[in-house]
Amino acid sequence: MAAFGEFGNQCFRVMFFDNEVEAIQSIDPVTGQRIQSLDSLTLYPTNLFVTTKERIHAAVQQIYLDLGKQIEYFERSGRMMEAQRIKQRVEYDLEMIKELGYCPGIENYSRYFDGRAAGTRPFCLIDYFPKDYLLVVDESHVTLPQVHAMFGGDRARKENLVEYGFRLPAAKDNRPVTFAEFEQLQGTSIYVSATPADWELMKSEGVVVEQLIRPTGLVDPPLEVRVTANQIDDLIGEIDKRVKNDDKVLVTTITKRMAEELSKYFDRVGVRNRYIHSDVDTLERIQILEDLRAGLFDVLVGVNLLREGLDLPEVALVAILDADKEGFLRNVRSLTQIAGRAARHAQGNVILYADTCTESMRYAIEQSNRRREKQVRYNMEHSVLPRKAQKSGSGQSALLSGRGEGENTVPVAYPLAEDHYAPAAAADIRGTYTAGGDLDALIAKAREDMERAAKSLDFLAAAKFRDRMYELQKLREENRR
Repeated sequence: MAAFGEFGNQCFRVMFFDNEVEAIQSIDPVTGQRIQSLDSLTLYPTNLFVTTKERIHAAVQQIYLDLGKQIEYFERSGRMMEAQRIKQRVEYDLEMIKELGYCPGIENYSRYFDGRAAGTRPFCLIDYFPKDYLLVVDESHVTLPQVHAMFGGDRARKENLVEYGFRLPAAKDNRPVTFAEFEQLQGTSIYVSATPADWELMKSEGVVVEQLIRPTGLVDPPLEVRVTANQIDDLIGEIDKRVKNDDKVLVTTITKRMAEELSKYFDRVGVRNRYIHSDVDTLERIQILEDLRAGLFDVLVGVNLLREGLDLPEVALVAILDADKEGFLRNVRSLTQIAGRAARHAQGNVILYADTCTESMRYAIEQSNRRREKQVRYNMEHSVLPRKAQKSGSGQSALLSGRGEGENTVPVAYPLAEDHYAPAAAADIRGTYTAGGDLDALIAKAREDMERAAKSLDFLAAAKFRDRMYELQKLREENRR
């Protein structure tokens, strides 16, 4: 007899007689021809909870006991529907475990297979680290609160499942570790953050290392406070200055409604702009940022999404409206993070529109001036000339990122000869060409780039090249008519 199996990209044939393996062969999956004979073959389980029959038997017995207790609890409370639901669900899972060794959602019974007592934490990746490991927490002001919140979110969901008879109480022990347990598992730790929270500063016990010097020589942007009287007119004047230099502007508001209304006003006065906030779909946000960098508009208005994680070297001005509205969106960390969006530009500047100077504003300005003083002194001592950070693209599409200039430009996978496409990408491509030969060459080039992008799985770029090809083909047909 022979058994066949496919593992990854390889196929194997195992030949056996009377429960003894006689031959193991790797075979061609198409023709079935033998490629080579093997002395051994290692097979790994497809499920994490594959274990011995003895452990399965012990786990099943304990699950039956806990099931009886839970059914009795629901019946005493007069909740017959929940009692029937948990009975049917768990008995079905146990039948599958006894017959197949696993069931859908088997991780909810992990406590029984691990042999853990009720309420004990599950095993995690850190358990496999050596005792002297070094933990580096990047963006710790965000990462650590996420670790803190994971347990609460999981527990809230599991409480409902257990309460209404969908899972046994043991399901709550298949969970993330609590923050206290995470602290006990921590070894020597380094917290990396531009705006560390109080917890990191407390845990570091004053051992703080500042990294203020950038490889590009850029210094922190100056923070300037202006009164709110005629702030929109003043802002439009500042926008005009940046647009003349082909730079971009970020404007942060205090509410989503204000962001939308400001965007509408900019439309009426002729400022090319878009707005971005939590109601905008994630994929659309990415496209909006791509369009900003591509020069399709000049001003991006937002609320809380323009704080950190955005690498936009084209942004020369960040305007913060209602900077004196003390709170989550205008505390010292938020102001520092928003101001940092202008730190990629050599002429970056930050304007805070406010009628009073809050403690958060004062501290953010003092810290910015302190960092600028050190950075400027270093540049003067080492003859460093600040230069704008160069970036080839956001990473969403290397093909569409275009070609950068200068020694700091990161090369893209397929640099575009933009002069080939400049006429076709213009607002009015009609009448640009009169000869069919040029169009044929451009269509062939667009098709070639489209196919190359598709092969590299960059479908966003492929779609753009396809649209260009269609536009050129349509123009060619009109010229022929």
